[in-house]
Amino acid sequence: MKKKIERQTLHLHIEGELDMKNANELKSLIDAEIDKKGIKTVILHMEDLRFIDSSGLGVILGRYKKLLPIGGKLKITNVPPHLYKIMELSGLPKIIEFIPDETAL
Repeated sequence: MKKKIERQTLHLHIEGELDMKNANELKSLIDAEIDKKGIKTVILHMEDLRFIDSSGLGVILGRYKKLLPIGGKLKITNVPPHLYKIMELSGLPKIIEFIPDETAL
């Protein structure tokens, strides 16, 4: 997972799988940045993500809910089509901004 911070924006490049084995690691990392560095926007770059399960979806939804009361935003970019279908079934695109590719950021 590659991390970059620009002002109050955290960019995370997620690779491989986001499942019950590592979802808590992502949650802890994002929460620490929000709490300690005043991050207001989290952008998840998913071009290198191959798999996501309900634990991963839960972490994404939870970070969205954590950012909402502080006026923050969660954005997701470069989602592979097979993963977008899973996220669409879970309803995430109805509440979270999905950006087709980084050039639109």
